[in-house]
Amino acid sequence: MKKNEKPIYITQPLLPNLNDIELEIKEIFESKWITNQGIKHDLLEKKLETVLNVPNVSLFNNGTIALLTALKALNLPIGSEVITTPFTFPATPHCISWNELKPIFCDIEPENMTIDTDKIEQMITPNTSAILPVHVYGFPCNIKKIDKLAKQYSLNVIYDGAHTFSTKIKNKSIGTFGDITMFSFHATKLYNTFEGGCLTYNTNGLKEKIYNLRNFGIKNEEEVVDIGINGKMNEFQASIGLLNLKLFKKEQKKRSKIKKLYIDQLKDINNIRIPQMPKNTTDSYQYFPIVIKDSYPITRDELYEKLKKYNIYTRKYFYPICSDYEPYTNLDSSSKENLPVANDLKNRVLCLPYYGNLEFEIAYQICNMIKKFGGG
Repeated sequence: MKKNEKPIYITQPLLPNLNDIELEIKEIFESKWITNQGIKHDLLEKKLETVLNVPNVSLFNNGTIALLTALKALNLPIGSEVITTPFTFPATPHCISWNELKPIFCDIEPENMTIDTDKIEQMITPNTSAILPVHVYGFPCNIKKIDKLAKQYSLNVIYDGAHTFSTKIKNKSIGTFGDITMFSFHATKLYNTFEGGCLTYNTNGLKEKIYNLRNFGIKNEEEVVDIGINGKMNEFQASIGLLNLKLFKKEQKKRSKIKKLYIDQLKDINNIRIPQMPKNTTDSYQYFPIVIKDSYPITRDELYEKLKKYNIYTRKYFYPICSDYEPYTNLDSSSKENLPVANDLKNRVLCLPYYGNLEFEIAYQICNMIKKFGGG
């Protein structure tokens, strides 16, 4: 097998046409309005409400600030516990900690690697105020069980939906579940505004609270009513978002073809597993993970290194897991005994290059290498 001349990365950002960007920038320059809830910002919020099929959207300069604000907006008691998963990007528990709350790690279920809803209840204490589940790789959490537990114990639910842009469950938008859902619009995501994010929520009463929190707590020219932060999305980000709204469905169609190729080529390899999307769920096409079994001749890390020698850059999402990070190792919930599935899968999952412009020839090469190194 020949080494690729150019590196093949895990993803490529969805980018609008340069001429279209130039026209958008020209409009911004003519308006002289480049930030602070401008025309394009407000237009993007409205369009996202339609695209995501949700009643409320609040835009942010990035997903992390959005999630920080979501937790703040719900007025959770300082020092209370928020149950989450260690199998995620560090921003998830960091946002909990920055809000002076305590992350409590719950193990994940082995198939789709989302939070194990059968283990949440045993972690609930009188000090628990919320659950923060993560829709990992685009696989949705068990919404029904989480909703039941939240009602039973009067808990708030904030979903990290960074990987699930446009996902639906039984034709219902994933952004309508729980109290608030955060979506990330980072350049690595299916839909991006270069950097950015948003919150979606059903309760109209949260709109003003979130608006104030993302704008320094400023209500109007003469009133500061809350201790806020600067989470505003600028007009340049919003312009990219407006243009990419016209492109993301085409990108999903392209990725669906790559996914089909991967599945067709890898499905008969007995020593790897391809996680499956649950029934009645639309795929966001964010990532394509495979799980390396014990019977595969080499470890996940060895496969990662071998592919890298051919200029193919996969990602070990998520390794290490959040409970391994120094700020969280002292938590009782971080113990390996509490997180056996997460600690096992952190050494097995490998996300393959996955984007619309990935050449079929390269995708075939990746599959053939996985077969070869696996003894096939």
